[in-house]
Amino acid sequence: MAGKKKKFDTVAFGFIAPAFLFFTLFIIVPTLASVYYSFTSWDGLSPTVKFVGLANYKEILTGARFRNALINTFILTFFISILENTMALCLALMVDNVKWWKNFFRSAFYIPVLISGIVSGFIWKIMYNYNFGAINTILNSMGAGGLKQDWLGNPSLALIMVGVVLVWKGAGYYMIIYLASLQSVSTDVVEAASIDGASPWQRFRHIILPLISGAFTINFTLSLINGLKVFDQISVMTDGGPGFTTETIVYLLYKVGFNEGRQGFGTAVGIVLLFIIIILNTLQQKFLKSREVQL
Repeated sequence: MAGKKKKFDTVAFGFIAPAFLFFTLFIIVPTLASVYYSFTSWDGLSPTVKFVGLANYKEILTGARFRNALINTFILTFFISILENTMALCLALMVDNVKWWKNFFRSAFYIPVLISGIVSGFIWKIMYNYNFGAINTILNSMGAGGLKQDWLGNPSLALIMVGVVLVWKGAGYYMIIYLASLQSVSTDVVEAASIDGASPWQRFRHIILPLISGAFTINFTLSLINGLKVFDQISVMTDGGPGFTTETIVYLLYKVGFNEGRQGFGTAVGIVLLFIIIILNTLQQKFLKSREVQL
């Protein structure tokens, strides 16, 4: 019986076929087409597609613009990964320990997640405005007008200011994951440590943090991927400027592919970004998984 071949299940195939067809048409075929176009100088409109070999990839590896976009992307990803997760964990701890209005705080902290990237970008662009923005207005009212800045026009601040918006928008989402993990920690273990004389910090450091390490793996993976593919806020708030100081890899892909008519090069940038995401995600997963506590 062990060596008996299984019959082809036409009913099962009938259920699978629509999803498989959809996946093939909208995922596999476009991916293979993108790989092909990355070796061409196609402008996205012309019926003529000229094959240029590895020229696009050579330009990526040697060009200053891609190197600048890569650095900006890494800085932004590192910034939001650390701050988003730190803020999310703090919010989760607060919501988990508060005695009153727990659901109110949980909902309030989650609201920014529900706002689209375009809308949140417009809101914060107005708040950052030098002349009438809320931030400079508050500084003026506090007698700290000397601290006023052109927050999005200053090359030294623009990228970080975009990062602040991303942290504000994303922290609530990661908070929910941390909160779910915190609520799964056995109170018996925490109470036993308290009876043994462990301080609140010791209980948090040596018991709670190890037990929620799985949430760290999930959240840092999500924040890494989201940081590497940031687009909406940069498009609305800075358009990659001033200069190229906020141009990330995804925004470079958009600019060269659609604004400059270099679809071939833009597609090559997308392929490189895919490999960067796979490599960094694999390394991060390996590092974080090794520190997870298995119950």
